[in-house]
Amino acid sequence: MSDQSYPTTWRRPPQIVTNRRWRLALQIGILVYLVLAVGSIEVDWERVSIGLERGQRFVMGFLQPDFTSRWGDIYRGLIESLTMTLTSTVVGVLISVPIGIGAASNLAPAWIYYICRSIIAVSRALQEIIIAIFLVAMFGFGPFAGFLTLSFATIGFLAKLLADDIEEIDEAQAEAVRATGASWWQLVNYAVQPQVMPRLIGLSLYRLDINFRESAVIGIVGAGGIGATLNTAIDRYEYDSAGAILLIIIGIVMVAEYGSSYLRKFLQ
Repeated sequence: MSDQSYPTTWRRPPQIVTNRRWRLALQIGILVYLVLAVGSIEVDWERVSIGLERGQRFVMGFLQPDFTSRWGDIYRGLIESLTMTLTSTVVGVLISVPIGIGAASNLAPAWIYYICRSIIAVSRALQEIIIAIFLVAMFGFGPFAGFLTLSFATIGFLAKLLADDIEEIDEAQAEAVRATGASWWQLVNYAVQPQVMPRLIGLSLYRLDINFRESAVIGIVGAGGIGATLNTAIDRYEYDSAGAILLIIIGIVMVAEYGSSYLRKFLQ
């Protein structure tokens, strides 16, 4: 490789505003805006002092976690979260694959493409907590609403990235399969699937990790799981139990992270 492949001298990037006076005016304007924005924040220092005192008690409870007093509730919430995480990820992946294929412009006709892209857009437009509030109002409190929430969120996440990966495949391999007279299903199986499968496995494992963390969030609004147990502990000022729950969540996320990294290397 020649030495000219990499720059040898640093060059200053071009300036968007070349006039020095305009640059100075913009900087002063931004500074004035920040000062006015900070000044518009109404700070109740009495509430701040109370909040710091509660925060101190919470930190002390986190440093001295109590795993025994509410272990029955913690165990049930943990099992609910793990169940929601696994089932929603499996169902979400199974639904995401056909939607992702339909959302790839190089595989699907225009009308299917727009339908699948619309489904993805709707799923991605709504945050999990908003979907959970809506589903809890429909189906009541419990893990079923959490399962539906995480499944719906998985579709938007996985189908979008899968469709983008399919659109970026090596077209030479696809053209070679088409030249043999292969059907559409054979094209997907022999040209598309080998190129996107490692990425799909990695994304599925990553979404499994996300779904567990999100199960702790949506539980706050009544969608079951460890989040509901955590919210109850905080409402009762049982910060030592809340600290234990947070440590369990952190531990499971770390195990999932290291386990998924090893599994991706093994499968790929």
